[in-house]
Amino acid sequence: MTDLSTPQPGNPASAPLPPSVPGSLHALVLQSLDDDQAQEIVSIPLEGKTAIADHMVIASGRSTRQVAAMAQKLAERIKHGGFGNARIEGLPAADWVLIDAGDVVVHLFRPEVRSFYNLERMWAFDGAVAAAS
Repeated sequence: MTDLSTPQPGNPASAPLPPSVPGSLHALVLQSLDDDQAQEIVSIPLEGKTAIADHMVIASGRSTRQVAAMAQKLAERIKHGGFGNARIEGLPAADWVLIDAGDVVVHLFRPEVRSFYNLERMWAFDGAVAAAS
């Protein structure tokens, strides 16, 4: 497993992800995405900035098949972790899949679609941090 709290060598754009409370929904999401080899995982802390969630996590998959598989596995892990049922949007096309898990909102993209929408820039507060996977 990649240590998500440490910048990855060879990637100057990487920075440590914010600390997650072990056993928290945020930690489960980050671990699940890392386990499924998500790329360019970014976590944006939203607590105190908006009421929609405490964290927004953005990641890429290499293909629509990987994006769909990551989304389905993540929703399953959230349910089995005792965090309830996550709502999933965009699964049929799997270019951009939104997983609403309550306190954590996850956006999974194919790289081209992620570049087009550039959510990181739209939501980037001073606290946005990234790590390469």
